[in-house]
Order: sequence, then structure tokens, then C-alpha cells
Amino acid sequence: MERCSLALSTALLLAVAPAALAASNTDLSVTGIITPSSCTPTLSDGGIVDHGKLTSKDLDQASPTRLPVGEMQLQVDCEGPTNFTLTTIDNRAGTSVINPAYHGLGTVNDDQMLGSVGFGIFEPQADGNPVITIMSRDNGSSWGASTYLGHAGWTAFAAPSDPHTPIALQNLSARLRAFTIIAPAKDLTVLDELPIDGHATVQITY
Repeated sequence: MERCSLALSTALLLAVAPAALAASNTDLSVTGIITPSSCTPTLSDGGIVDHGKLTSKDLDQASPTRLPVGEMQLQVDCEGPTNFTLTTIDNRAGTSVINPAYHGLGTVNDDQMLGSVGFGIFEPQADGNPVITIMSRDNGSSWGASTYLGHAGWTAFAAPSDPHTPIALQNLSARLRAFTIIAPAKDLTVLDELPIDGHATVQITY
């Protein structure tokens, strides 16, 4: 009896609600993309560039000091031919002292920015063929040849005959180089060891 009464009350309430209450609405959308394949990036040496120990005497007093170029192998393997772009996330955002398009090396002595590191992709091979690295600064509206890999643009790959059009690929191998620059020594207080603490994440977008 209670169930029947409740159902009847609900039905009556719904029947009179439109006449008693004003109505407004908003749209709700469900979006997404199902990709035909996924890709996995890997870096040699565990993705670590180790510059070892430096002394303050190794640093230029008045100008930025460029450290030896670090190099590792970048590999991207997809389940099938895939259009993708590469970007990075700077996990030390806001600490790049040399160039904002580079990645930061963290802060030392509470508020001193240690330097910057930029990444570049060189000698890429896709599915056994030479390709070129291209980059877009306008979310894919236009492309041009560039070795840059970072958070200030999208990186993709193109056939040498058409450097303005990204291509789909399945297996990519390339040299990834890290260009580390330390701030002038005059801008740093070196009373103890200062850790070089750069950290970035390479991400693939389909």
C-alpha cells in the first residue's frame, strides 16, 4: 500500500510541476577521440643526463656557462601508423633563467635560479627512412623545420620533400640532445653544493 501511494504521489507531483515552476536549461556534451593505436616513448640511460660535479671555478663569472651537451636515444613505438606530436611539461616551471622556452634547473639558496636546459631532436628515422623534425608554434596551423622539443610548441616529423606537413609513423628513433646552461657565477651564492635539478616530462598527443 505504501509503494502504491508513493508512486501515485510522485506521478501527481510530476504532472503539476510544469505549471507551477519556471524552467531553464543548459547543454551538456560528452566528447573524446578513440584512436586506432597507441604509442610508447622511451629514453636511453633512464632519461638521465648526469653532468657530474663541477666547481665554482668551472663557471664563468659574468656570462652563462654552457655545459657539455648531453645525449640519449629517443624511441617512439606505435601499434600502427599514427599522427602524433611531442611536447614537454617543465616540472621546474618558472625557473628557466636563460630562455623561457627552455626548461628550468630549479632554484638554489631559496630564490636564485640556477640555469636552463633546452632539448633538441636530431637525425630522426621513421620506419627505416630519414625524416626531419618540424615544429609548430600555433597549435598546428603552420609548420616549419626545427629541432626544438619543449613546451613552447608542438614537435612532429615530416618527409624531407615536404617540411610543412606532419606524417603518420609507426616507429621513430632519434638522438635527443640536452643543452644545459648555468647562470653567471656572479648571480649565484656558492657556499655549499648546489644541485642541478632539471626535470621534464615528454608527452605524446594524438
